[in-house]
Amino acid sequence: MTRPFATEDFRRRMARASRQAADAGLSGLLVTPGPDLLYFTGYAPIAITERITLLAIATEREPAMIVPILERSDAEICPAADAIAFSDWTDGDDPYAATAALMDPDGRYAISDSAWAMHVLGLQAALPESSYVSMTTALPMLRAVKDADEIERLTAAGAAADACLEELVGVRFAGRRETEIAADLAALLRKHGHSQVDFTVVGSGPNGANPHHEMGERMIEEGDMVVLDFGGIKDGYGSDTTRTVHVGPPTEEEREVFEIVRRAQQAGFDAVRPGVACQEIDRAARKVIADAGYGEYFIHRVGHGIGTTTHEPPYMIEGEEHPIEPGMCFSIEPGIYLPGRFGVRIEDIVVATEDGGLRLNNTDRGMRIVS
Repeated sequence: MTRPFATEDFRRRMARASRQAADAGLSGLLVTPGPDLLYFTGYAPIAITERITLLAIATEREPAMIVPILERSDAEICPAADAIAFSDWTDGDDPYAATAALMDPDGRYAISDSAWAMHVLGLQAALPESSYVSMTTALPMLRAVKDADEIERLTAAGAAADACLEELVGVRFAGRRETEIAADLAALLRKHGHSQVDFTVVGSGPNGANPHHEMGERMIEEGDMVVLDFGGIKDGYGSDTTRTVHVGPPTEEEREVFEIVRRAQQAGFDAVRPGVACQEIDRAARKVIADAGYGEYFIHRVGHGIGTTTHEPPYMIEGEEHPIEPGMCFSIEPGIYLPGRFGVRIEDIVVATEDGGLRLNNTDRGMRIVS
């Protein structure tokens, strides 16, 4: 059983964010409902509406949150409440004038990517000398390095996803539709403790050649390669894993392509160590596939960060020169996609350690035959 995050955990996160903002030459951060607000406060409003809710983490002020008055009682019992000064606004008032009181008139702020455009424009109108940049652009590594409690949750989420796969490979695939297998996956994720199912990709045969094919009404047949990519949220943190199975005996070509992807995934994992640029993980995996003659069929980055959301910085992609730091958690998921024929992808979540990487998914990465 993981312990709940406490006020001091959120206080440390906000203090660290304030320092990072100052180092980036910003006046502070403006955090709106969504994963950023949940990360810094543990507060998730019932619904994200047109009414502005905003946490201001300034470099020279204590954290302050403004909420609609009808939601204040809920906000004030969030886990970080004792570390935040609260204010509110009432329908009929000017919410942007009220929010402006938390900000410097000519400040430059990083604002959550999930902020509504109407709120950003409203703040610009209230403070014409202020300026804004997206959180991901200004502070891409804000949530990237996880502490021990976060890694514990991610580890548990990964183990739960693994348990789902082990149950799933025991069911019959042939003669069932992709949607049926996807429903099985969703039910298993919930059975193993996920409160939220984010995706259940089931790409059989030619559908597996589309990396973002989720599921369809195609009937799975003997001889199909089937890409299974699934995950969601457990205890506030994400899971995400991919395994590719085969219905009945595979051809030699299918075995060869699968083995190339398996070796690429291993090469990406072997490249993980502190100080290495994120792009080097992509390069290591991509080289294996390119050297085997399939480079044009690997059509996406090799990985993404994971935390309170299943996709977040850091990204393992060419051009990302930020060095890996211990505590970063990210996927390594190379693939080969042969249009009109089949696809193969293998994905693990990995946490960077002091001297390498640790996989959080540990199911068999070899080809598994299903019925």
